[in-house]
Amino acid sequence: MKRRNFLKHIKSSTIYGLTLPLTGLGSSSNKLKKITILHTNDVHSHIDPFPENDPINPKSGGVVARSNLINFIKKGNPNTLVLDAGDVFQGTPYFNFFEGEVELKLMSKMGYNASTLGNHEFDNGIEKLAKSLKHANFSFLNSNYTFKNTALENKINRYKIFNVDGIKIGVFGLGIELNGLVEKKLYEGINYLDPVEISSDITNELKFNHNCDLIICLSHLGFSYSKDKNIICDLVLAKKTRNIDLIIGGHTHTFLEKPIQIKNLDDKNVLINQVGCFGINLGKIDFYFSTEDIVKRSENIKI
Repeated sequence: MKRRNFLKHIKSSTIYGLTLPLTGLGSSSNKLKKITILHTNDVHSHIDPFPENDPINPKSGGVVARSNLINFIKKGNPNTLVLDAGDVFQGTPYFNFFEGEVELKLMSKMGYNASTLGNHEFDNGIEKLAKSLKHANFSFLNSNYTFKNTALENKINRYKIFNVDGIKIGVFGLGIELNGLVEKKLYEGINYLDPVEISSDITNELKFNHNCDLIICLSHLGFSYSKDKNIICDLVLAKKTRNIDLIIGGHTHTFLEKPIQIKNLDDKNVLINQVGCFGINLGKIDFYFSTEDIVKRSENIKI
């Protein structure tokens, strides 16, 4: 299948459901294939909703509400992928007592398809992380860490390709530099590789070798860093690369009301989204495919 080009027409919704008009489809709209991408980031072991008396997020979040929402959306469109941008672990006693088992089992039941590694996935060390992965029936993806001769060797995929209703979707993951964030003994043997160089290699492989129609990066690099412009973040990654269509971000707990667009090296739009933290929001992006074009519609939904 020949890879499609993006249309510039986007319909975006805020978490309150306010929409902008979608134009330019004409009579071809009934021929479109709709692919829905649902996503989270930095859930940090928040299994339960916030209490009713919480001053900031009363009764928000929780896996029951998220699961119900995911199931509702999937009923409306079975062509749905559920993705996560890292830091699944650490933040509540569930992780302290069960070391990731609860989080991964629940994500599996909710139908997640892939996640990338956040820095907090290493909080109990490589060995325990590797053991916990048996509870996940979805893939963990990372392209810019080396795992050779560690317990994670052959347990983390560089990328994964999903064939959804004839649309090939390539998904890969990027992690932040662990040095300074995680004790060295907890990630000993893992080396960090430049995300821009790795992304160029991976996206070329996905686009030209595998003919992917859509390329998604699960990034735990952070949205942006105003104090240090040299740190690679999602904004910089988008500008310095080609062929990435969507960056689903994490690490900086950035609450975006809707995705932003950044021009890449080919002056094409890259969509970037991040939905904060703690499972409060669920990101939702719809891609409409025709034989010639892709149309994007997005919303971040408060749970």
